[in-house]
Amino acid sequence: MNEVTISEEDRRLLGFWAADCAERVLPLFEARAPSDTRPREAIEVLRIFTHTGKRTGQLRSVAWAAHAAAREVDDPAATAAARAAGNAAAAPHIHSLATLHQAKHIHGPAIYAARARELSAGDDAGIGDDEVRWAIEHAPPAVRELMRQMPACEPGRSRLDVLRYQLDAALRR
Repeated sequence: MNEVTISEEDRRLLGFWAADCAERVLPLFEARAPSDTRPREAIEVLRIFTHTGKRTGQLRSVAWAAHAAAREVDDPAATAAARAAGNAAAAPHIHSLATLHQAKHIHGPAIYAARARELSAGDDAGIGDDEVRWAIEHAPPAVRELMRQMPACEPGRSRLDVLRYQLDAALRR
């Protein structure tokens, strides 16, 4: 198994991008669960990391909490938005092994944000595709370089697989 070179600066830049992707869809979660602050807290703790560069156990805790919020809300778009936040907070903890699993950690915030947007628009795939394009345009070079070190994902059958494949292919260019 190949090892990936991941500097703390790479993790910080991945965190900035992941937070930006997930934050765009937080209102979709908050509209359905206004008293549940777990996804927003995940993004807030991630933003602290991006400024301090210090990974703490709190990042993992808030990531798990955002995923729990995703399981508890009764709306598919809100669920996807909370998953985007959970994946974003977990992104700086990717391992230095070049595996598809680690690549999915990089993809997660953007593809769940895209899925949240399209679900909120009546399952309009064009809206999700637009969100993936936004994520691609805003990905810093460090994220692109991390993706180039990971194995490429294959096209799949589910909508998330399609979004992941679009994102993965474009980030490798």
